[in-house]
Amino acid sequence: MQIEEIQRLCSQSKIKWSGHASERIQQRGISREDVINCIMHGEIIEDYPDYWLNPASLIFGYSVNGKIIHVVVGIDNYIHIVTAYYPDKTKFESDMKTRKGR
Repeated sequence: MQIEEIQRLCSQSKIKWSGHASERIQQRGISREDVINCIMHGEIIEDYPDYWLNPASLIFGYSVNGKIIHVVVGIDNYIHIVTAYYPDKTKFESDMKTRKGR
């Protein structure tokens, strides 16, 4: 999956928010604007070609306030926001892009 394609769909507002994603971002204090900022200025750090929803990717980026966040998106003719979270230092290396143990 190419970040440019995801960004193009995002800029066209072709975004579908799952109920799970909407609930989780609210619980985690992440806004929709944070998710969009992450997508528009971020980079793909993992691909999930066999994800159940559609091919999916993990995007590394920043919230509008400069906090590192991760966003999982599926893609077809729309971006499907699966979830977003602040990465856990116990699961990622100091770059917050590389999973520990890989």
